[in-house]
Amino acid sequence: MTRNTQSGALRDHGAASRTSYFHSLSTTTSVSSLPGMVRGQERAPLVNQGDVEAGHTQYGSSPSLRPVSGIETPKGTSSRNSMLVKRVRYYVPSTAWIPDYSASLLGGDVLAGVTLAAMLIPQSVSYGTALAKLSPATGLFAASIPPIMYSLLGTSRQLNVAPEAALSLLVGQAVSDFRREGRHYSPEDAETVGIAVSTAITFQVGLFASMLGFFRLGFLDVVLSRALLRGFVTAVAVVIAVEQLIPMFGLVTLENKIGPESTLDKIFFLLEYVWTDYHKPTMLVSFGALLVLIFMRTFKGYFRNIWWIYRLPEVLIVVVLSTIISGSLRWDEHGIGILGSVPIKTNGHFFHFPLKQSISYIRGTTSTAVLITIMGFLDSTVAAKQNADRFGYAISPNRELVALGAANLLGSFVPGTLPAFGSIIRSKINGDVGARTQLASIVAATITLLATFFLLPYLYFLPRCVLASIICLFVISLFAEVPHDLVYYWRIGAWTDLAMMFLTFALSVIWNIEIGIVVSLIISLLLVVRRSSQTRMVILGRIPGTDQWGHIADNPGAEDVPGILIVRIRESLDFANTAQLKERLRRLELYGPERTHPSEEPRRQPASTLVFHMADVETCDASAVQIFHELLATYQKRGVELFVTHLRSGPREMFDRAGIEELLGSEAFFNTLGDAMASIGQR
Repeated sequence: MTRNTQSGALRDHGAASRTSYFHSLSTTTSVSSLPGMVRGQERAPLVNQGDVEAGHTQYGSSPSLRPVSGIETPKGTSSRNSMLVKRVRYYVPSTAWIPDYSASLLGGDVLAGVTLAAMLIPQSVSYGTALAKLSPATGLFAASIPPIMYSLLGTSRQLNVAPEAALSLLVGQAVSDFRREGRHYSPEDAETVGIAVSTAITFQVGLFASMLGFFRLGFLDVVLSRALLRGFVTAVAVVIAVEQLIPMFGLVTLENKIGPESTLDKIFFLLEYVWTDYHKPTMLVSFGALLVLIFMRTFKGYFRNIWWIYRLPEVLIVVVLSTIISGSLRWDEHGIGILGSVPIKTNGHFFHFPLKQSISYIRGTTSTAVLITIMGFLDSTVAAKQNADRFGYAISPNRELVALGAANLLGSFVPGTLPAFGSIIRSKINGDVGARTQLASIVAATITLLATFFLLPYLYFLPRCVLASIICLFVISLFAEVPHDLVYYWRIGAWTDLAMMFLTFALSVIWNIEIGIVVSLIISLLLVVRRSSQTRMVILGRIPGTDQWGHIADNPGAEDVPGILIVRIRESLDFANTAQLKERLRRLELYGPERTHPSEEPRRQPASTLVFHMADVETCDASAVQIFHELLATYQKRGVELFVTHLRSGPREMFDRAGIEELLGSEAFFNTLGDAMASIGQR
């Protein structure tokens, strides 16, 4: 085996190792449930394919499709059918795990489904009424219809799809904007408008997510930085807290009369009227419920090893007790707002074509739908990757997008259904309790759907302020990681990240969440473009006493040969990073690798010989080759000798076609830097 073959094998082995390692890491953070990513979370490395036990636990595989010793592989039609079955099982994972389902997994899946339902029912009612400004049924439908479709198409086994706080808030803001434009609406008309707006948003969310998946754009989860997401999540927490403090203090009637619009207006509204116009019974009930919720959650934390205490559904307990007490003491007669009757209107048909009554609201809700799609996908893909790493299987972001899109498209056929995406907290609880397939989500969705038709009448006396208290409990968790991140960014001097965090937070609170995230996203993309447009290059020098060459910034003793500039290009060349190549080379030639202001005097002499070390240039597009040709021609006119070393076969072919080899001559190309320097020394 030659030295080149050995080094190539080593590079392939190293690349495989790095790929295996980095695939086990999550590249994004959560949005609406980011605090669930607590430090020290249980992780398990991805297992090798050969170590995975064959059978029911493998999505998209089947023992019947693997070759068996002594049986001849079918030909012709049978072979094509076998390939078709494999493709179907890959793109529709439920066709893999349902036929091979093992009864040994049933207990854990059912227990996890019941646990999720106990959490989802009160949570979905709260999101539908307090955040989305709609009927409780809209939240319950979002927790029961989309999960069924996702369980058939999703690649994650523990991800639970349901409405999220931040996304429901965005729907509620859009609903409020349309209602504000038509203040003459009757309550029935206002409800109809709200349902139409929510349906339009959910339909577009499903459409956008499906398109992103079909066009294989699942890599977009790496665009947003953690700092930007932290600023967004913190802003969402503040907005939700302000929205819920108004009903908790009993100021809803006064709010409707005065009509504060932005979050900043509502903050000033609270500061002005909370001291004089609060409703005492409502305040006592809401903050009392919040204290009970916090106490129960803290109490459970001390009994993690006792499963029946740790799994107590504190939210469901508070909802049931407050409803019973409210009905017994008739709190509604004391001015405390209650849920009341919630009619489920199907108009003879449960499913309706989403654009029949919502098409006029499509244009005005597109920006909200795009934002919800991005935020929901980021939240879902983090939860899916964490569970995949933990339980030793792989997920596909592109197929996740298609599954989430299909889930929301199905949900939009039920009028008013909120957008539904995955959650880190729910998915982690799902896996902890025992979920090993999507049957757990099907069980939770079935229980939630039954509760929508049969349980809501029993919640007639549920105080609305208690629903606000439930949401505030989740808001508290959204603030959990803020101090840690602030200290972390400050300690390492990440001023750009801190600026992004505060900018996103300020814009979201002062104007609105859409402006905050859109402006911050644009800035984040510009920063990515700026970094990618700067070709990574270093100056090489000879390491004393050796025939090796190293980066002079990393090797202080490296000898810089006077009049000769040796530049190693550390990445492939494309139209983006070669646009500023000439200016970057000029600065390296005159100032070296140190950061200096252009007004300072040059620190180096102009080079008479320029050597390009291009071992790291794997590809080179047409625009880059054209720019590089112009650059070399400019240096030739200056009388600078030019040499190229370590050029790979792909770029070498491009250089030959572009006329660069003809421009420089074949004697300017060398296999190694040592050969080039020896040739230069002989001249």
